[in-house]
Amino acid sequence: MPSFDIVSEFDKHELTNAVDQANKEVETRFDFKGTGSNFELNDDKLVMFSESTFQLQQMFSIICTKLTRRGIDIGCMDVGEAKASGKGMRQEITLKQGVDSVLAKKIVKLIKDKKLKVQAAIQGDQVRVTGKKRDDLQEVIQMLKGETLDQPVQFNNFRD
Repeated sequence: MPSFDIVSEFDKHELTNAVDQANKEVETRFDFKGTGSNFELNDDKLVMFSESTFQLQQMFSIICTKLTRRGIDIGCMDVGEAKASGKGMRQEITLKQGVDSVLAKKIVKLIKDKKLKVQAAIQGDQVRVTGKKRDDLQEVIQMLKGETLDQPVQFNNFRD
């Protein structure tokens, strides 16, 4: 029976490469000279350090560009508030991975409302969709690509 999985993930190696590139750009840009601005990556948290909120905004656009070029959807970012830290400012960005239960229930509801002959089951941090016809599964994929969801989703593990 054909099936596929709906997941939300990104390549961590590409994330570290994007952060390294962003750090290099911040070090070489004239408007950041001597400010001590940088990016730090801890697991799924990205922390930006700089002197002012304006510079943090500039750094945010830099990291968004680098992530997009590396194939990471910026919809997975949850941006926190800029906070004063010593004589500078810091801002945390949480990178979300995995389909949480609220999003999984929303996806299952969207699939059931379409009334196709497929079954959707929540399995941990992913949703598995099975059906008798491959065309039904492809129709589900097209329908979900057209929807606006809270975070980006990918379709993998398509089996015939």
